[in-house]
Amino acid sequence: MNIAKRVKKLRNFMKERGVEAIIVSKLVNLRYFSGFTGDDSLLFVTAEREFLLTDFRYVEQAKQETVFEIVEQKNGLWQQAAELVGKFGCRSLGFEGRDISFDIFNTFRKLLPQMGDNAFCSISLESLREIKDEDEIYCLKKAAAISDQAFRDVLQFLRPGISEIAVAAHMETFMRKHGSERPAFTTIVASGKRGSLPHGIASEKLLVEGEFVTMDYGAVYRGYHSDITRTVVLGRASEKQRELYDTVLEAQLLGVKHLRVGVSGQAVDGVVRDFLTEKGYGDNFGHGLGHSVGLEIHEEPRLSPKSKTERLEEGMVITVEPGVYLPGWGGLRIEDTVLLETQGGVPLTQADKNLIEIG
Repeated sequence: MNIAKRVKKLRNFMKERGVEAIIVSKLVNLRYFSGFTGDDSLLFVTAEREFLLTDFRYVEQAKQETVFEIVEQKNGLWQQAAELVGKFGCRSLGFEGRDISFDIFNTFRKLLPQMGDNAFCSISLESLREIKDEDEIYCLKKAAAISDQAFRDVLQFLRPGISEIAVAAHMETFMRKHGSERPAFTTIVASGKRGSLPHGIASEKLLVEGEFVTMDYGAVYRGYHSDITRTVVLGRASEKQRELYDTVLEAQLLGVKHLRVGVSGQAVDGVVRDFLTEKGYGDNFGHGLGHSVGLEIHEEPRLSPKSKTERLEEGMVITVEPGVYLPGWGGLRIEDTVLLETQGGVPLTQADKNLIEIG
């Protein structure tokens, strides 16, 4: 984990925003820049020094995980942060405005009466995590491999009469046994008519022969998330199921093919959306095509009609997940986590995408 390179990137950002120091409060950003995996902590970074503010519970852990100077707070994190701001005579300060509450900021602001309102700058650090480094890509590949294994395993477990919740529990237990820290998010298992629910989390519904079963799930390895969706059929697929599956699979492969350095998030989404519209399913694909993954399950950049990303770059890791949802009938989705390399998109998730009929 190249912490020095990440901190340098943070300091360059500080110069661009014109702030002398910055407080990092969002836990995933705190972990990204320092390597520390605990909570109830803050980072305070100036042009020359970097501090981790924490309490007694995490001092020993912090010494093992980070090279930052450790400050054990006794009277509150934000009180300690204010003391450091005063000690260094900071005239401008960046903070993660979307992470802290209005009340916390107001309390902190009152601790620094010497600083005017214009001295505080609300910033967002998420853009600094968009391009993944080698360590991050390694962790994302490991998370993807665990989720691939879980899919191969669950194929032996699926059968009529078991509940969607049982399927989710089986997959989550398998992933934990094979190295996942926790589920990447609440596991989605949607079968039959529930397949028209894009985020239909596992329910008590029993699996029925002849129905689609959509499973959207992921693993977490060293904090990094995988995201994969596969849809199978219990028993023999009907003609309509085959037609719909082939359409979504073609759309998904098309999305991966058009994921290239230099194109915009809107452009990739548009290619797939236009294809599904031509097939008569444009109105049944109502969500974005994909999103980045990393220390969070949903990160920037995104692939959608509203994407603000004008240029995708090498090292970004993005999902490609088209779906078709037919209320009262069902639906399906197929998704891969894809690494953007110079030559194009390379799926990290490798589980079989051909239509699988179970039983």
